[in-house]
Amino acid sequence: MVFQDFDIIQERRRQERQRKLKKRLIIALVAIFVIAGIAAAGALAFISMKNSSKKSEKNKSDDNSKADDSKPKDNPPPSTPSTPPSTPSTPPSPPKPSSPPSPKPPAPKPLAAAAPAPKASFPPAPVPAPLPAPKSAPAPSPSFGEGASEFIKSFCEISTFKDYCANTIGKTLEENPQSATQPKELVKSFITKTTDELDKAFTKASTFELKTDVERKAFDVCKEVMANAKEELQSSVDRVGTIEPGKLPSNGDLNTWLSAVMSYQETCIDSFPDGPLKNDFRTTLNSSQVYTSNSLAMVRQLSSLMTLGKEKPPAKRRLLQTKFPLLAKGGYPSWFNHEERRLLKEADDDKKPIPNVTVAQDGSGNFRTINEALAAVPQKYGGRYVIYVKAGIYDETVIVPKKMVNLTIFGDGSQKSIITGAKNFVDGFPTYQTASFVASGPGFIAKSMGFRNTAGPDKHQAVAARVDGDRAIFLNCRFEGFQDTLYTQTHRQFYRSCVIAGTIDFIFGDATVVFQNCLIYVRKPNDNQKNIVTAQGRKDKLETTGIVIQNSKILPEEPFKPLAKQFKNYLGRPWKVYSRTIIMETLIEDFIDPAGWLEWEGDFALSTLFYGEFNNTGPGARTDGRVKWAGRRDINREEAQKYTVETFLKGTWVKEAGAPVRMGLGS
Repeated sequence: MVFQDFDIIQERRRQERQRKLKKRLIIALVAIFVIAGIAAAGALAFISMKNSSKKSEKNKSDDNSKADDSKPKDNPPPSTPSTPPSTPSTPPSPPKPSSPPSPKPPAPKPLAAAAPAPKASFPPAPVPAPLPAPKSAPAPSPSFGEGASEFIKSFCEISTFKDYCANTIGKTLEENPQSATQPKELVKSFITKTTDELDKAFTKASTFELKTDVERKAFDVCKEVMANAKEELQSSVDRVGTIEPGKLPSNGDLNTWLSAVMSYQETCIDSFPDGPLKNDFRTTLNSSQVYTSNSLAMVRQLSSLMTLGKEKPPAKRRLLQTKFPLLAKGGYPSWFNHEERRLLKEADDDKKPIPNVTVAQDGSGNFRTINEALAAVPQKYGGRYVIYVKAGIYDETVIVPKKMVNLTIFGDGSQKSIITGAKNFVDGFPTYQTASFVASGPGFIAKSMGFRNTAGPDKHQAVAARVDGDRAIFLNCRFEGFQDTLYTQTHRQFYRSCVIAGTIDFIFGDATVVFQNCLIYVRKPNDNQKNIVTAQGRKDKLETTGIVIQNSKILPEEPFKPLAKQFKNYLGRPWKVYSRTIIMETLIEDFIDPAGWLEWEGDFALSTLFYGEFNNTGPGARTDGRVKWAGRRDINREEAQKYTVETFLKGTWVKEAGAPVRMGLGS
């Protein structure tokens, strides 16, 4: 009986196993049919997408053909518009070809009938508005499927050129569908495309005929800044490539580098005199500027589309890879030597570090000129290289090149150790080439040095110092000139306890820069001129650039005080369409015109600029008489916090360098 019961039990188990096996087979068959159905639906959707895309492109082509047939065959392509759109999000319409634009600043309008001093490197004309999309840009495909369309829409949401953005993403998704799950690949595709467009533009520009010495000098500027732009783009691609899947990138560097790429392209265009050649360069660079703008938009959106986490350290950054490594004991970067840490920690003290070399005109040092000392800097050196400049006036054009990373120059005082020069616009130099001193090396620090351009007000643009090195710091330095004294060209910069003196647009450029505890002196201009402190050059609304003046003083230079109210004096004017300047917690004396700010030309940029004032003091700080532009505002504390060293500069690097700094707002 026992064995008989066991047989029954075995039979039941056998039947149970058969039922389970049958169930599994049914589930497997259903799954196969579902997957096949999804695949078929996907194939149909893809075919439909391609057909729709081709149909749309055909219709677009037919429309363009009809439009072209209605135009004169010899009509030139439209140039960049000379007036801004009513709102930043509205794509600008191209102007009539008969009114070519120019971004170079004109001099302030004269008080009397006299020729104004131009702001630009060459005779001025209206500054263009936001970039139009290139005429060659194909129309975006109308449908990528509902899911893909939503994805593209979210990625291109903040782009100025949404259609162009959508078209590029659509093509990338067609070529690499996995990009939808790896947003960084889309960002890389935009940046890489920007490089390709830049190469095409420069290849074409190299065929342009250069008829004058001025044009040849301008093209030299273009070659230099385009090389810089390509390096920034490669660094950006490298940085994006280090982002791990599912991790949130820190995009401070990316925003800075891509903003610099936009600025470099503008610098190239601005270097040419107004005329057909300048228009050709603007048209040629238009496509690469649009891609740069969309790359900025992609970087901004990248963070919001990825999950919170730490970014993998960059694999390589040829020039900047040793900028800010891990902190050593005491909270300073490991490449700071003991003497340098003491120098920066006690920035207002007389103690000095031990230099690598000393420059002295009397022969008591290693070299008699600063350029000799720079030529002797080793190609490879550990940590920071320090040059001590003894008291003297050094009449030489000094350039710290990009390859010199973490260089410090310190002197005996800003009115004792002085670098001077007199290159200027009137004598045939583009503004870019007039600087007496240039700091292009990343991580540059200057302390207790003076920088001058003595060309005088009659010579128009004449730069004392041009700075485009990332994370540059100037402590207790002095900048003296007239028009265009200090060119804060690109990247992140910090100035503390400095003196800046000039007349027209004497703090200008497109860097992300903060001035703290500085004295800003307005000097006597020519009789037919106005004084303007700032001229900020932000070209695109997504650039993270701007001029911030905090806890400083804006006042007339002592010899100018009795005459100051005989001239018009302003806080700033918009050099480019999205110009951004913030003045906060600063003493403004009563020589500043109650209007505060000056228009550039007509209503250019008045609705797209951003001029903010917060908690300023002094008789010139009253805002009830300020201009009523849409972009000029009194800002509250919460808004002002966005423009502190901590937030605007992401300024832990300033603090880590040991420089005296206020990270936030005052009490």
